[in-house]
Amino acid sequence: MPIDIRQFPCLSDNYGFLIHDRETGETAAIDTPDPEAINRELEAAGWRLTHILNTHHHWDHAGGNEALKEKWGCTIIGPQGEAAKIPGLDRPVGEGDEVRLGASRAVVHETPGHTLGHIIYHFADDGAAFVGDTIFAMGCGRLFEGTADQMWASLSMIARLPAETKLYCAHEYTKANAAFALTVDPQNADLKKRSAEVDALRAENLPTVPTTVALERATNPFLRAADPSLQTAINMAGDKPVEVFAETRRLKDSF
Repeated sequence: MPIDIRQFPCLSDNYGFLIHDRETGETAAIDTPDPEAINRELEAAGWRLTHILNTHHHWDHAGGNEALKEKWGCTIIGPQGEAAKIPGLDRPVGEGDEVRLGASRAVVHETPGHTLGHIIYHFADDGAAFVGDTIFAMGCGRLFEGTADQMWASLSMIARLPAETKLYCAHEYTKANAAFALTVDPQNADLKKRSAEVDALRAENLPTVPTTVALERATNPFLRAADPSLQTAINMAGDKPVEVFAETRRLKDSF
């Protein structure tokens, strides 16, 4: 793997990520939830920040852009659909665009739903995707701006990534997500097992991120809208998956 990934907690429940190309020394922050925490991690690693890769415009993802750009002179890359809302944006990108970090290459995918312009960065050769607030471990982002149809399409695209792909989600929401998931998918043995594992990790204050595409396919109710057992559990047997997804998201919003 030509990149090193450094993950660290920020704010109340965010994660910060630094990715570092060993060959060139180029280093990117995925979003900027806490510039002070990012600077501490850069110093600890001996890395210099050359890029910021924003997933969407929310303050806990782009709020540190200008402070970091002032300090490091880094290039800010972010969603073209939210270009006016991304502080300090240098390069807007959209579906299929390529972002290079030294020898490593990411393909941008548009994932509207949480926000209208949300994007993710898929480093296929490194088996990693930085997914912002589109998908979480056993969860997905709230539909603040987009529709259920948009989010279902975005999640379905992520579910089609290679099974071993590591998904670097932006928040530690997993324990609460598991508690909800068990209410809509109570017969899922994989989910029960994973929920117990998550409880053990969080009891030790250990992260549950990253997750994998395979694990989410098996246990994330928002990817399982076509599964008959989940449909039956929420009284929607035989309904269209997008409608089942929308109802599952509605139930989570009031959980």
